[in-house]
Amino acid sequence: METPFQPFDPDGNGNGGRGPRLREIPLRLIIPNLVTVLAICAGLSGIRLAFEGRFETAVAMVLLAAFLDAMDGRVARRLKATSQFGAQMDSLADVVNFGVAPALVLYAYLLDIARPAGWIAALVFVVAAALRLARFNVMAEKPGKAKWQADYFIGVPAPAAAVLVMLPVYLGFLGIEATKTFAMIGVVFTLAMAFLMISRLPVFSGKSSGAAVRRDWVVPVILLVVVYVLFLTTYTWETMTFSAVAYLCFLPFSARMFQKRLEKEEEAGKEQN
Repeated sequence: METPFQPFDPDGNGNGGRGPRLREIPLRLIIPNLVTVLAICAGLSGIRLAFEGRFETAVAMVLLAAFLDAMDGRVARRLKATSQFGAQMDSLADVVNFGVAPALVLYAYLLDIARPAGWIAALVFVVAAALRLARFNVMAEKPGKAKWQADYFIGVPAPAAAVLVMLPVYLGFLGIEATKTFAMIGVVFTLAMAFLMISRLPVFSGKSSGAAVRRDWVVPVILLVVVYVLFLTTYTWETMTFSAVAYLCFLPFSARMFQKRLEKEEEAGKEQN
């Protein structure tokens, strides 16, 4: 039976003759896209909750959106369900979940007090997130980098920036009053996070290092994860504040690690010549 909907074509084959089109799409191809859509819904719901004044739930929804958005690609790879449609959908969702949602939640909670300066900071953060994500997509398609450089992002990744930029909100939940002075500090902090996203700062990711854990470290790693989750569920905003500050403190060490590795590679190249 024909329906009024266009057939789902995840790889954009159309009628180009690249192979037979399936009349029925396996469920595993739909699941990653469903996760992406749920992430968008969570991010947009966070914005609505923020403008209703339900800020703690709003922040939780934005964090949930960031988590789901980070998971959809992994789910697709695990299910062997990657597609061009999913990649484009994920890119669009990233702008909402890592740019628009955290910026508007922060604006509703604090930056609005700074009036035009707060709105400008929120807009700059969203634009920076879009630029960061576009640059990431372009650089991912460029070969030629040394293998070890795949362990580093160029600029703070958008998911991390989305969590970091809401640090003033976490502090507000811990009792800091939303004054005009605090709002102006929030403006400066938001602009700083936007700059870090589009900067050339190398940020260690460990993506190409593999997911293997030494046998003697398995139990301690499991214990540390359990402890962190317990603190996150019991002392949520204290843990989020600590995590954000710890990540910011890690950035200079990451840049130094990259510089040392680069110098070592250059010295090895000179010796070979």
